[in-house]
Amino acid sequence: MKISNKFLGALLILLFISSCSLPKVYEVVISQGNLIDEDMIEKLEIGMSESQVKYVLGSPLIIDTFNSNRWDYYTSVTQGRKKFSEKKVTLYFKNKKLIKWVESPDLSN
Repeated sequence: MKISNKFLGALLILLFISSCSLPKVYEVVISQGNLIDEDMIEKLEIGMSESQVKYVLGSPLIIDTFNSNRWDYYTSVTQGRKKFSEKKVTLYFKNKKLIKWVESPDLSN
């Protein structure tokens, strides 16, 4: 009986020690929305047509139903609960020509 209690105690201690050293589960990097970098933003120019903007940035994630002259691009890169980047770019058009764009600062902080 004494041997089994010692064995059970040693097994319990071994279990606690080994549980602290278990490897973490790999978490996949998830990219959502339009992946827009600074090089793409630098290519934008006032007066570009909608098709030229689509060529540079791709199709917008959101076109406002009530205001088709506004396009929203959103980018988010996460891994598990860690957020690497989150950014929003809003473009405004008049007569199908780009008149301005607004970049939000990195929202991941």
